[in-house]
Amino acid sequence: MPRWAVAGTVAAGAVACGPGAPAERSELAARDASAAAVALHPDALEAIGRLRSPFCPGLMLEVCPSFEAVALRDSIQGAAEAGWDADSLVEWMIARHGEEYRALPPARGTGLLAWAIPPTVLLLGAGVVVLVLRRLRGEPEVPPPALSEVETERLAAALAELERTE
Repeated sequence: MPRWAVAGTVAAGAVACGPGAPAERSELAARDASAAAVALHPDALEAIGRLRSPFCPGLMLEVCPSFEAVALRDSIQGAAEAGWDADSLVEWMIARHGEEYRALPPARGTGLLAWAIPPTVLLLGAGVVVLVLRRLRGEPEVPPPALSEVETERLAAALAELERTE
């Protein structure tokens, strides 16, 4: 396909979308999201922030736009208003959908390893870098010891003999 045809297709698509349509939609979505965030119970907000969405792969539950995610957020909100705390809400959702939707590993059992290993590896890596840099820098140069009087006399005699032979 020639370049002018591709450019024309792109230009036609831009004109068809209109100049302000995406910005208006994103502004409305942001306004709706902020209004919904204000209305959420604090425990529901905390629980939703600790969960990944089972309906939008790779997204957190709090930003998933699917209808199912909206319904799940509403269920969590209702349970929070009924007196459930954030930990109970998270465990309820994990029991229904599976452990893979927990955004943060639990700080117990094997989940504790997920919290301990990264900082440990980071510290060990920093230690290795320091050791390598010290080795590359080498040993500090030590000045030679001062000559004794006997050595000074021998050196002077050797230099005098060298000058005579030249």
